[in-house]
Amino acid sequence: MKNDFNRIRIWTQQRNITVPNLFFQHYKELNIQDDEALIVMHLVSFEQEGIDFPTPNDLMMRTHFQVSKISQILQRLMQKGMLEISQSTDDTGKIAEKYSLFPLWERLLENLEAQQQKVVETANKVDEATIFTLFEQEFGRLLSPIELETISMWIDIDKHSPDIIKAALKEAVLASKVNLRYIDRILMEWKKKNITTLQQVEKHSEQYRKHTTTSNTYQTEQQQPSKKVSFYNWLEERE
Repeated sequence: MKNDFNRIRIWTQQRNITVPNLFFQHYKELNIQDDEALIVMHLVSFEQEGIDFPTPNDLMMRTHFQVSKISQILQRLMQKGMLEISQSTDDTGKIAEKYSLFPLWERLLENLEAQQQKVVETANKVDEATIFTLFEQEFGRLLSPIELETISMWIDIDKHSPDIIKAALKEAVLASKVNLRYIDRILMEWKKKNITTLQQVEKHSEQYRKHTTTSNTYQTEQQQPSKKVSFYNWLEERE
């Protein structure tokens, strides 16, 4: 988060940032009034022209607002923490003031990230409910309180994604070992091997099938009874 804010500050200082679309889409959520939004956009325009500290009179020349109204709007923006005045000193020691909208862009970024987090949390809650239902379907019964707690711990404490838990359940079903101990073992082994995506699960399973096929072919060539393994026995996993 801090690095993002520093990057935005650099962009704004270099005048390489364009934010009007995001601003217009979300300024209402930041409790910015329409007249305040208009002044913000004029400040952005002045900044891009190289004018860092336009006066209320400068702003009046581009709007229908009187100087007193513009002064009130600027004050409100500063009170809301959306606008600040910074000072800098040039080589001659002369002090110059400028308006900075960095606090506004910072708040905008925080608001967008909060919205994204809500979307993720909502999706995760839906996935959790789906997982419980899926387990009950495969078990053919309602889950006990202990089983519900175990699955919740996989998500909340072990940080296994819903997709990975579903994949582990699928492995257990294929192995005809539908119980939480077996599924927990699968998840533990995947975590040890840093398997965190469905692509990695598929790759691991494919490598195991190739290994099993090669082993069975060798046994056949040696005229030894072939031992056909149809699934990966995670309870016999060794380092």
